[in-house]
Amino acid sequence: MNKRLRIVFMGSPDFAVPTLRAVHEHHEVVAVVTQPDRPKGRGRALAAPPVKIAAEELGLEPVLQPQTLRRRAVREQLAAFGADCFVVVAFGQILRPRLLTVPRLGCVNVHGSLLPRHRGAAPIQWAVLDGDDESGVTILQMDAGVDTGPTLLSRPLTLAADETAGSLHDRLAPLGAEALLQALEGLAEGGLEATPQPREGVTHARMLDKRDGEVDWSWPGQRVDCWIRGMDPWPGAFTTSDNDRLKLFTSAYAPAQRGPTGEVLAIDDRGALVGAGEGAVWVRELQLPGRKRMSAAALASGRALAVGQRLGR
Repeated sequence: MNKRLRIVFMGSPDFAVPTLRAVHEHHEVVAVVTQPDRPKGRGRALAAPPVKIAAEELGLEPVLQPQTLRRRAVREQLAAFGADCFVVVAFGQILRPRLLTVPRLGCVNVHGSLLPRHRGAAPIQWAVLDGDDESGVTILQMDAGVDTGPTLLSRPLTLAADETAGSLHDRLAPLGAEALLQALEGLAEGGLEATPQPREGVTHARMLDKRDGEVDWSWPGQRVDCWIRGMDPWPGAFTTSDNDRLKLFTSAYAPAQRGPTGEVLAIDDRGALVGAGEGAVWVRELQLPGRKRMSAAALASGRALAVGQRLGR
């Protein structure tokens, strides 16, 4: 890559950090924009977003943390940097049309799915939740919609049978960084054209909350398996056991097994086999409130789980 571009980088969570590091290595980052520090944990102490921490480690400045981008003063401040391009990765705020036209090459977004599938806030989780065989990253030129802009390039990858949202996140983040660098090179040289997204195949990946993690054992076993893996690590899959919330981790679909929905059919080194609407599901690890995460066999040895026990509502 020969031409170094002036970049304003906008991003907040861990997913954005590999792209920030890559852009810093190959281009000039003239400013970093991220979300304000937020209270976190039981003590509710203020915690900086991962992008701010990474930017400070790299010696990048200024690091801006506006409550909103809608104010004219913020737009004028960003325009004053004279950036060639704004790079946006899981920033957490919508860029208005007036801001999208500020940089010479526009605003480029790294999105964690193969658009137009899984537009929205949680594309990585929904790829696993929906049982997709393939996911990837898309680099797109931003427009006024949410993940609706024309695409510059995409990079696919195949999901593993035991893929979790966490493992997919960790695979897509560096892939997004690589793809973004390729897109910036094409934009700098003028040889990369944006392609409108197809109208067919559009899905929306809505934001999740903790209530979404509850498993319904009447679902087909394959869906239960995807749900447990897609909720890992957040918001976390769970069921109920004797009125306690029981967190579920590391699952596998067992289509040949049968049994009453929600009943623990077997417990061995593979985990707890639980009946579902179609087939059954092995759940290898579980966690009771106030206890550490442990194997199903260990939980059974402590008499907190037993064959014949019913899970769920």
